[in-house]
Amino acid sequence: MGSLLRGAQEAEGTALIIDVYRAFTTAAIAFTRGAKEIVLVAEVEEAMELRKRGVGVLCMGEVGGMRPEGFDFGNSPYELSQADLTGKTLIQSTRAGTVGVAAARNADKIYACALVTAQATAKVVLREFPEVVSIVAMGAGGARSDEDEQCALYLRNLLQGRAPDPEAVRSLVLAGGESQKFGDPSRPQFHAKDKEHALQIDTIPFAIGVARENGLLVARPEPV
Repeated sequence: MGSLLRGAQEAEGTALIIDVYRAFTTAAIAFTRGAKEIVLVAEVEEAMELRKRGVGVLCMGEVGGMRPEGFDFGNSPYELSQADLTGKTLIQSTRAGTVGVAAARNADKIYACALVTAQATAKVVLREFPEVVSIVAMGAGGARSDEDEQCALYLRNLLQGRAPDPEAVRSLVLAGGESQKFGDPSRPQFHAKDKEHALQIDTIPFAIGVARENGLLVARPEPV
């Protein structure tokens, strides 16, 4: 198990890159709303250039929790849950999750992970039976965060054949510092329902696999 950008850079084999609040919960919700694929990029400018070139039709993401100017959506699972994305290719740029995926250059296979897809991801990975699995909690603002670290432990337990308690994980995450910003009137970009979506543990029946295609990192759902 590793953490933060360095952990992603050092990941080998099958890399599970975790961003619970909110990137890969948002991505998972986008797929449930019909998105065809999501191109993951590290930088806002790259996302907008790809949209300009017609690689994708919609940009979603954040800088400092805020929707970047010119983006179609923020990095909000609640916001995406209200959208019809049927058949659309999205482009996502965030400050942790997509940066981590882009940094995992030494990995053979990448999965974008959150608590909502944890059980499905573990099942898909176990089916593939890789020799090396690197679990990376991306954290927030360059620091470790409870939700990503707990998700990493949860995934490790699942992969090792144990049955971790989702309610215990939920309680630990809710007590963490990052959970406190959701629903704070002074920070409206962090919608209270984003937290609710992120903590619906194991409710989404697919993993999010990331493939390298023509120089791009393309995420698609992988059913169990």
